[in-house]
Amino acid sequence: MKRADKVWLALMNFGNKMGCHQMESRSFFFKGYQFPVCARCTGVILGELIALFLVLINLKINLIQSMLLLLIMGLDWFLQYVKIAESNNGRRLLTGILGGLGLTFMYYHIVIDIFIFLFFK
Repeated sequence: MKRADKVWLALMNFGNKMGCHQMESRSFFFKGYQFPVCARCTGVILGELIALFLVLINLKINLIQSMLLLLIMGLDWFLQYVKIAESNNGRRLLTGILGGLGLTFMYYHIVIDIFIFLFFK
């Protein structure tokens, strides 16, 4: 077995443990290898990384905006789930990025609020 195959299998196992369904039709491929997570999970991971970068450069969104970003991702998932509108990988990626941003900033606000409550009130 080639080293690339071993790395790919390890990443696929990790993606599965993260809870991704890893459906081929909902995943991207690179050089013949399926991404270890689906398009939406790929987007969420990218959104989380972008959010961390934004926090580091002191750009933040508020809690309401965070919830709206998560709602957009949830709405895309729901419309597909109830078979009203089939999503595609591009839209899954985009809404995943928005959801990842929203989720990370929600965590940020929760942690900051708890910190302020515990140490400054």
